[in-house]
Amino acid sequence: LDYRQLAKLKSTYVDALPTLLNPRTGRLHTTFIQTGTATGRLASVNPNLQNIPIRTEQGREIRAAFIADAGNVLLAADYSQIELRLLTHYSEDPLLTQAFREDQDIHALTAREVFGVPPMKEIDAELRRRAKAVNFGIVYGLSAFGLAQQLGIDTKEAKAYIDNYFARYTGVRKFIDDTIELVRRDGKVHNLFGRMRPIPEINSKNPNMRGFAERTAVNTPLQGTAADLIKVAMIRIDEELRQRKLKTRMTLQVHDELVFEVPEKEVEEVRALVKDKMENAYQLRVPLVVDVGVGKNWRDME
Repeated sequence: LDYRQLAKLKSTYVDALPTLLNPRTGRLHTTFIQTGTATGRLASVNPNLQNIPIRTEQGREIRAAFIADAGNVLLAADYSQIELRLLTHYSEDPLLTQAFREDQDIHALTAREVFGVPPMKEIDAELRRRAKAVNFGIVYGLSAFGLAQQLGIDTKEAKAYIDNYFARYTGVRKFIDDTIELVRRDGKVHNLFGRMRPIPEINSKNPNMRGFAERTAVNTPLQGTAADLIKVAMIRIDEELRQRKLKTRMTLQVHDELVFEVPEKEVEEVRALVKDKMENAYQLRVPLVVDVGVGKNWRDME
């Protein structure tokens, strides 16, 4: 398994990326496709710079190769837990709404609510990891079997977690049921900005196809809205950079993250500008929060 992971990193990135450098600029230039995904997210090809690894230590080493030009730094701005915030906006769930408005740790909250941890007891890293899997599993329509495999527990225990989640977050249960019912009736779903996605398979007689369609129906408004939110932010940031005649360049979009190449003297101004435009791209029921990091390469951002 170690060999396979390293061989993939070598063939996909270490060997391939240098051959794609533009001989004139000495840089990598990706192509962004606006119509490549059903949710509305931008897709990146030749090379795909949206799948540069981040989860493993060796994978992160690849990111260290992405560097700023002399006299510049890289600035990366990332929406924090955007899909959970959008789930809260759509569902109007009182527990989640209060948690995000008070800037609570949402995974710690779920650990307490779902696993019955007393208020005074500390949430350890393992419990928080499990709660995180439940939170994101709900967003992606994860089954009890899928959650059990992910957490290394039996299906009965995983089902109890999911049941506890819906018993506590009643708004989320209602949002999921209402969305599926609406898509069954209309055969399509819309995001917050009106982007429409047809899902005719929701009335399929094939249970596997129907199940996939139901998960798609719930996840599309969240992913689709996140996609359009960052596009709104990108347009406004671009306008502002031009208006202020700044030398900063927006170089990359990776789903919920924007990467800029910033002259060192513009860092503080651009940090404030980007954070403001991204956090105010749209007024949700809960605040949008953006984490900003600055560094000489894409791995070492602080």
